[in-house]
Amino acid sequence: MSKFLRGVKPPIQPDVEALTKAPPIPAYLAEQAKAEWRRIMPQLISRRIITRADLAGVEAYCSAAGAARQIAEIINAMPVPDLKLGGLQIRYMQAARQLAAEYGLTPTSRARIGSAAPDADDDDDPLAV
Repeated sequence: MSKFLRGVKPPIQPDVEALTKAPPIPAYLAEQAKAEWRRIMPQLISRRIITRADLAGVEAYCSAAGAARQIAEIINAMPVPDLKLGGLQIRYMQAARQLAAEYGLTPTSRARIGSAAPDADDDDDPLAV
């Protein structure tokens, strides 16, 4: 990825068509991915971040996070770690991290969500012009 393609991401804002109830867990997801779906979906719904159009990305995040956990379990069961599996796990974790940032699941992206909220205390600020 070129460093010139990177940039400041726009603040995440609640969507007007956001889901109000969690959709059912896709049946094809692995157990670890289903556990991740159950963990993140209440947060995404309460923050009004995702719409029906975003569900494919959330499924991809859950699949990547679940695959990384599954590989970690396999590596932990081995007497000597497999370097190819370790490389695969790193790629899954990178994909999961990038998708997590898109949906406000990382500390930095949550801070962007918080900073996008309008301040209601402007009347009390003596330095406000």
